[in-house]
Amino acid sequence: MLVRTNAGPKVMNRLGSGESPFVPTRFALRPQSRTLGALVEGVDLCRPCEPALHAELASALREWKVLFFRDQHLTAQEQGSFVAQWGDLTDDQLTGGVPSPNPADNVVVFTRDAQTVGLENGWHSDGTFRPMPTMGTMLQAIEVPEVGGDTVFADMAAAYDNLPDDTRNFLEGRTARHDWSLGAYAAKYGADLARLQAEVPPIRHPVVVRHPVTDRPTLFVNRMFTASIDGLTPDESDELLDRLCRQADLPEVQCRFHWEPGSVAFWDNIAVQHYGVNDYYPERRVMARATYFSREHDALVAW
Repeated sequence: MLVRTNAGPKVMNRLGSGESPFVPTRFALRPQSRTLGALVEGVDLCRPCEPALHAELASALREWKVLFFRDQHLTAQEQGSFVAQWGDLTDDQLTGGVPSPNPADNVVVFTRDAQTVGLENGWHSDGTFRPMPTMGTMLQAIEVPEVGGDTVFADMAAAYDNLPDDTRNFLEGRTARHDWSLGAYAAKYGADLARLQAEVPPIRHPVVVRHPVTDRPTLFVNRMFTASIDGLTPDESDELLDRLCRQADLPEVQCRFHWEPGSVAFWDNIAVQHYGVNDYYPERRVMARATYFSREHDALVAW
């Protein structure tokens, strides 16, 4: 079925109702799109992040959902120590594990090339198949291809804002089933699939969550890990899920980041989805990731 979209202005609210824009005093912010993404200038992440700077960065992250930095070149210790100030570090492997007390040990360096193909080119939020997904991620570029390999982010509060009123009403109280073992990820784990499915079973989350920090209604379904919407027939679920996931495709709610060695992106994993563009295969791309869980929240709450 051909899906037609309505041309014209979109709802472009960067902030929730009644919130005022944040004006930093310790760095400059250069917006990269209308509702999400700001380049931070004047901060050296290699140095310890003092409480006053941390507070301003937290305000900027709350408003812009993803912060970008250039020319940082962090060691694993520096990257892990910065992220540890935001929550409980995790290496974010499928079956988890006990985080190391040394922050550097929780930084994962991964390579994508002709031998290890990138599977990140689908809209998703990390770990939505967990009872409480990870709250945020810092990704640093170590080595990048000559051309390509960008990451695109989508503001899922803006995505929700641009749903028709009748759709938003229909979504009240609805939940969705999230399962990591869909599509390419099922093939990735091969012979261990049945064991891992039992170890990490599907989980349910509200289709629209109340963001734990901003309180904004945020669409929380994605193509990579959301299997179905509860209470609907399979055909009804597929049709609605497809329609909701297409909200991330709107260029108006997106921000695209071009990586350079030493570039850093630090994002709110509940507020945004991301898509790692795989237009560089079979060239090499090496990234370092540090991820954290919230210390204050252990479940997502429905809007």
